[in-house]
Amino acid sequence: MRIGLVGVGRIGASHAQVVRDHPEVTELVLADADAARAAKVAADLGVRAVETPEQAYENVDAVVIAAATAAHAELLIAAARRGLPAFCEKPVAPDIAGTVRVLDEVRRAGIPNQIGFQRRFDAGYAAAREAVRTGKIGGLRRAHLVTADAEPPPPGYIPTSGGIFRDCHVHDFDILRWVTGREVVEVYAIGAARGAPEFAESGDVDQSAALLTLDDDTVVTLQGSRYNGAGYDVRMEVAGTEGTYAVGLDDHTALVSTEPDVTFPAGEPFREFWSRFLPAYQAEINAFVDVAAGTRPSACTVADALESFYIAEAATRSRVEHRPVRIEEVRIG
Repeated sequence: MRIGLVGVGRIGASHAQVVRDHPEVTELVLADADAARAAKVAADLGVRAVETPEQAYENVDAVVIAAATAAHAELLIAAARRGLPAFCEKPVAPDIAGTVRVLDEVRRAGIPNQIGFQRRFDAGYAAAREAVRTGKIGGLRRAHLVTADAEPPPPGYIPTSGGIFRDCHVHDFDILRWVTGREVVEVYAIGAARGAPEFAESGDVDQSAALLTLDDDTVVTLQGSRYNGAGYDVRMEVAGTEGTYAVGLDDHTALVSTEPDVTFPAGEPFREFWSRFLPAYQAEINAFVDVAAGTRPSACTVADALESFYIAEAATRSRVEHRPVRIEEVRIG
């Protein structure tokens, strides 16, 4: 297989190494908006670089898109119109209308597609899904999700991020759907801007919470922060009539037990997402190569990404308007 990859920042460069090492890949071609950066990464990996992203789509069997967020939609549409299987980091587009447009294009073209919600490839979340789907926890009654960054993103990124629910918690919304197999029908969200002035100035928040209702009346709570000094904290609990399973509760968990004679957790907390999810990032790219080869179905399509974006949009509207918002209010079509 020949793969073209566009975008060689931190995530893109790591994806490139995984693609290069896949046994079915015979050629990897790199491109970036900064051609010099693409050339350097290509030289480090021993692969070929081209001058423009468009050239990375020539004479290849599939593409991996890890470019800047603003370029995702057009790069995905270009792949669809060329009939190329495509992997793309989230988000598909900065808004619902743009995501629907991309979905229409990939459906019309019929191309295999996979969106980068890497938690679906994390061993802990996979075990939680298995526990829910096989009834190990009994009947699901409640779930709790946490995503808290140790440090906020760069100030220049905040106004363009889309807000904490679209940028950060969309991962929680996606994994909630994947683990439980249920759909969110209503969300009530709140938040506060207590950190850098860029959050309030851009209409965003750096502390977040939400109450979600699933289509079987399961109650879900969500918490988030851009200033979690204890470390990078991403967890999920699923509780049922027969048991409770927790994801992300290990010796790297960013918390301290106050119970006497308890030393858990014993390790150092992660400080950022890359260290926490590196195996999942590697697994998702290997999976996409198999998707492009036609040997396995996609684990997360553009259609899945759209459903999570609807929840993020409803949460954002709820926070701004101070009211519960049903998902049907933001759905298009």
